[in-house]
Amino acid sequence: MKRTSSTALLRTTASAALLLLASGHPLTAQTIAITGGTVFPVTGPRIENGTVLIRDGVITAVGSNVVIPAGATRVDATGKWVTPGLIHAGSRAGLGIASLFQQSEASVQGEVTPSFSPAEGIDPAAITIPLARTGGVTTGIAAPGGSYFRGTAVAIQHAGSRLEDVLISPAVAMVLDLSGSSKAAGGGSRAGTMARTRRIFRDALEYARRRTDYQRGAMQELAAPAAELEALLPVLRGEMPILITANRAIDIRNALRLTQEFTLRTILSGAVEGWQVAGEIAAAGVPVVLEPNTDIPSFDGLGARLDNATLLRAAGVKVIIAQGDPGGERQLRFGAGNAVRNGLTWDDALAAITRIPAQAFGLEGYGTLAVGSVANVVVWSGDPLDFASAAEMVYIRGQATSLHTRETELLERYRTLPPRR
Repeated sequence: MKRTSSTALLRTTASAALLLLASGHPLTAQTIAITGGTVFPVTGPRIENGTVLIRDGVITAVGSNVVIPAGATRVDATGKWVTPGLIHAGSRAGLGIASLFQQSEASVQGEVTPSFSPAEGIDPAAITIPLARTGGVTTGIAAPGGSYFRGTAVAIQHAGSRLEDVLISPAVAMVLDLSGSSKAAGGGSRAGTMARTRRIFRDALEYARRRTDYQRGAMQELAAPAAELEALLPVLRGEMPILITANRAIDIRNALRLTQEFTLRTILSGAVEGWQVAGEIAAAGVPVVLEPNTDIPSFDGLGARLDNATLLRAAGVKVIIAQGDPGGERQLRFGAGNAVRNGLTWDDALAAITRIPAQAFGLEGYGTLAVGSVANVVVWSGDPLDFASAAEMVYIRGQATSLHTRETELLERYRTLPPRR
């Protein structure tokens, strides 16, 4: 397919999607065959001249010899690369205006707020959501902010006009900060923060055992209100992961210690000095969410280095790549590309922004191109980890989505300037 025809198809697809969304009517189910591209299932080797068949928002066939049913809409991806939609494990898309000018919806006041969920602060019409789509990011893990027990992370898809349309899961992980930022919660010491965390966990378990006593006022004062302790119970029962921010080796080891003591399903976040304790992280079976461009030392991570992801993966750690720039969700693929530049294999880098985050956060059917998977599919002009390539078509649940953004609106508005007076 020539670039001119590809651009025309993109504009036609985007315009159609916009008209349907603006009309207020749901997009109708259809069968789509994306043909002729190099397909990257993530679950196996690439497929040259492959076909991805989509029906009713689900992938029904993937391969080089797929029988395309009559009446299917054919999308010619000859010369293109086809991947699953990318998953951003540190997204802020939809939570305020790119976290700028005190407009973030990601946090509430208080140190211990496990019951807080940012879900109802997500604006499906936020300008950051279509920006994320232009980078092939179809799914975001929106974690609450704060300095200690932050609340519950949610998973959203980057398409839809109502919260009910975009929300995939209202609870994919509890979020706890054990980095240097949480020292105040422990009276100024990491040891104090650890002691407080243990007391909160133990009080939550005691509250679960003695609800009747609590309601009768027959218990000593607990470390947090009942609603906050109640929110922790799925974590302590192993039903929900806990996303623990820890950057220094000492903090990572503290997180692993809690993981063992309370049998937690931990996901580490940050892990700037993770390479120093990579063997211990791997032995604990704990995946890591990191930003691969972190190389400037700080007091919360003096051992920062660009090949952190490479060293962790070499030790057997499951690596998830995120990109923390405000409003920078679309740059996720560039973070993965930089990880490749610093030694991570290309396949591991793609898995780190698709399959691995889906597995870690319990998003079954996401992050792969396989039969039965949710049809979040991106057609790229070339290698998605190369800055010179672009997402040309983005499908979310089998529907073509618009790549029109506020930026393109401004481009069109000022492309032709009025004559100078």
